[in-house]
Amino acid sequence: MPHGHVLYEVFLAVAREGSFTAAARALGYTQSAVSRQVQALEDETGSVLFERLPRGVRPTEAGRVLLPHAEAVRDRLLAARADLVALRTLEGGLLRLGSFSSANAALVPRTQAAFRTRHPGVTVTRTEGPSVKHLGQLAAGEQDLAVVAPAPATPPPEGVMLHHLLDEPMLVALERGHPYAGRRAVRLAELADEEWIVGAERLEDTLFRPAVAAGFRPRTGLLAHDWIAKLGAVAAGLGITLVPALAAASVPREVALVTIHPDDVPYRRVCAATPPTPTAAAAAFLGLLRETAEAMRRSRGFPGGGRAG
Repeated sequence: MPHGHVLYEVFLAVAREGSFTAAARALGYTQSAVSRQVQALEDETGSVLFERLPRGVRPTEAGRVLLPHAEAVRDRLLAARADLVALRTLEGGLLRLGSFSSANAALVPRTQAAFRTRHPGVTVTRTEGPSVKHLGQLAAGEQDLAVVAPAPATPPPEGVMLHHLLDEPMLVALERGHPYAGRRAVRLAELADEEWIVGAERLEDTLFRPAVAAGFRPRTGLLAHDWIAKLGAVAAGLGITLVPALAAASVPREVALVTIHPDDVPYRRVCAATPPTPTAAAAAFLGLLRETAEAMRRSRGFPGGGRAG
């Protein structure tokens, strides 16, 4: 039996053209095919829909009642097809995006700005949080793409693919007048006597985690969860703090940044995460993320970056 929407299209064509022959010509069907589909719709509705005249046909009372409903079905189908085309051509649709906090300083907003310029019809929603949260939401189908810093040597959840963007160095933020403020790189041992500003009481929950695992125990004098508070304390000379390179763009002028040796605090792997078959919008955003990450890597001397994983 033909699909319901085909029956309605044939019904509307016959009503519009006033005859089975003219409707068949307009639709590219045979007259017998049009007759069979009208008969099928009449059987389905239990009503005679057309009155047969010496020349052509006209809708019966039941046909006139059905007419606006058939038009509504046609219009909804046309709208659905248009929406599906918009998804494929990136003229519409939704991109659900997630990212960890320091990626939101420059990497994600720069990419989002480029994406909006190229695809203004796509709505982008963005949530911030830890990488493990975004990976779980991707696996559950609740996000389309996320920028994450996955835990080393930990495979992603089933149904999630990682695409390597760059390896992010860690920097130390110092007051401009600090003796090391002009250095290109520094070892943690040289900073053993400094007061460190950290974001959590458990150092294993901070950027210090690999250094702590290797035996380094910084002197922590101030706890500040917020980046503005941390950097404000550094600028005031109250201590120093670790800053991911992705957040360097948000550091005020009063604060100097020096690279930490990677043997002390290893580079952090930053990836985009998607389902194995990303949506058209996610695939387009991923391409722009790679371009933005490569530009940042070149401008800041990041190692690696730009390759899919």
